[in-house]
Amino acid sequence: MTLWHAVVLAGLIAFATKLAGYAVPARWLQNPRMHRVAGALTVALLASLTVMNTLADGTALRLDARLAALGVAALALWWRAPFLLVVVLGALASALLRWLTPVA
Repeated sequence: MTLWHAVVLAGLIAFATKLAGYAVPARWLQNPRMHRVAGALTVALLASLTVMNTLADGTALRLDARLAALGVAALALWWRAPFLLVVVLGALASALLRWLTPVA
């Protein structure tokens, strides 16, 4: 199987999955349990992507300036800072830590 075959197959699977979503009865989607599950899945996916982008370096774990940036951003969010300020503070924390840390 070539790369293009895999891309087309993945596209067809995604299309079939979306099309199957229209076959789900509306009463299933209006169930409060479904709303809770959808909300929990969204939070879990975002959390896992954040952790992977913060701690992963290929197949190994790496603690570096990204973790400090995440900590500063989380603290700014906890203080209810505006989102743009959260991003800037995280970037500044990462830049400062990278500037102060010697290159190995």
